[in-house]
Amino acid sequence: MKKFNKQDQRLLAIWAADCAERVLPFFEKAHPNDDRPRKAIEACRTWVRTGVFKMADIRKASLAAHAAARKAKDNAACFAARAAGQAVATAHVPQHAFGPAYYALKIAANSDNAEVEIAKELNWQTRHLPKHLRQGWQDWQSRRLPKHLRLIVKKS
Repeated sequence: MKKFNKQDQRLLAIWAADCAERVLPFFEKAHPNDDRPRKAIEACRTWVRTGVFKMADIRKASLAAHAAARKAKDNAACFAARAAGQAVATAHVPQHAFGPAYYALKIAANSDNAEVEIAKELNWQTRHLPKHLRQGWQDWQSRRLPKHLRLIVKKS
């Protein structure tokens, strides 16, 4: 597993929060009164901004977003809430940053025009991740993406 320095971890957390925020509307449309995923993204951004790390707060925000995912009524809402839970967990483990990108790809894969939507999402993700961190994302994809997504990603 690649080691990331604190600055890279913060850059990954910003990217993870951005990835999660892009898909958050899928959750909020289905569950407008549940702010747990949004609060998880906010907690991630607060950690990036302040550098203050309280494991209990990070864990609570992440677990709350994942609990919201379990209550979600459709896959897109579930994946969006999970993306938020993974984003805030980046404060603890940098590799969690790849979770929101993965869940965004899963949402794209469930769309009517999956290949096009996956290509668009992957393009956005790659353009917004700092260049020196892109190899880590590509390595993660080659090891962790499910085979059906990996084949589509390779085409794009």
